[in-house]
Amino acid sequence: MSISLPDRYLTPEDLVTLFKLDSVETVYAWRRKRIGPPGFRVGKYLRYDPQAVARWVNQRQETDAA
Repeated sequence: MSISLPDRYLTPEDLVTLFKLDSVETVYAWRRKRIGPPGFRVGKYLRYDPQAVARWVNQRQETDAA
């Protein structure tokens, strides 16, 4: 399965929508636990590279399939 991502950096809110999460707090918890897609700060804002998110999804799918 491949996911279609926008051609721009993603916000935590974008990940909530993309993965149908309960809240943005889930995204921040993933970051604290280092279990979610890698993000980076731009000033005070957290952003995600869409290619890194796609790689993270693919890794999760491979791990779950094993």
